[in-house]
Amino acid sequence: MPRFAANLSFLFTERPFRERFAAASAAGFRAVEILFPYDHAAETVAGQLAASKLELALFNLPPGDWAAGERGLAALPSRAAEFRASVDRALGYAQATRTTRLHALAGLAAPGDKAAVSAYRDALAYACERAGPLGVDVLIEPINGRDMPGYFLDSFERAAELIEAMRLPNLRLQFDIYHRQILRGDVIRGLEALMPLIGHVQVASVPDRREPGSGELDDAAAFAALDRLGYQGFVGCEYHPSGRSEDGLGWFAPYRAEQIADSR
Repeated sequence: MPRFAANLSFLFTERPFRERFAAASAAGFRAVEILFPYDHAAETVAGQLAASKLELALFNLPPGDWAAGERGLAALPSRAAEFRASVDRALGYAQATRTTRLHALAGLAAPGDKAAVSAYRDALAYACERAGPLGVDVLIEPINGRDMPGYFLDSFERAAELIEAMRLPNLRLQFDIYHRQILRGDVIRGLEALMPLIGHVQVASVPDRREPGSGELDDAAAFAALDRLGYQGFVGCEYHPSGRSEDGLGWFAPYRAEQIADSR
């Protein structure tokens, strides 16, 4: 059965940040994700994880000025120095929180821009070189243009080609079921074909990015496929609750008891 991680930037946001950890644990999750932990000291995040007996499955490298619309730095040639500094900052948090997966946001650039392609490859090579000795994987995620217009990495095919071409042992694919369904569809065949490259999975229903099972896709069938394929990682719950977070966890009920049992 998949191990689910509650994304605390989406779920339990009715509470202050520090209280979301305990809420996720009480709901039955044994892992969490955070988009960007950098507004809080690494020691604070680590302390909340320990107190709630949670694992931090994933967080993102600093994205640049998110509030101003920036969506990552890796594919931006003029921001190479800032990207490298962001890797070191993120790895400090990863070490403090014992996190072994970091997502490197590509940024807004034309996919065919040769300078962007070169900058992206260089950035990923640097991040993987720095992260590898610490046992940390660097992940790249295709993101659909409806949610993030102009995002550089908007193709699962290009993501897979890049990972295979660069041949870096800790460069992995972040397979978001929500983005896959919008970009390409054929979710289960995609999981089958790309499983050797996948380092992390995320889920939300399509089209409204709500609770799993509330949209057009049979998310439970995708979870069963992950089991059949032997996926051992986490499934991050990166969706917008329809109401109060706890009230929308009916989809999670069939999995909750086993999550708790597996953590013992």
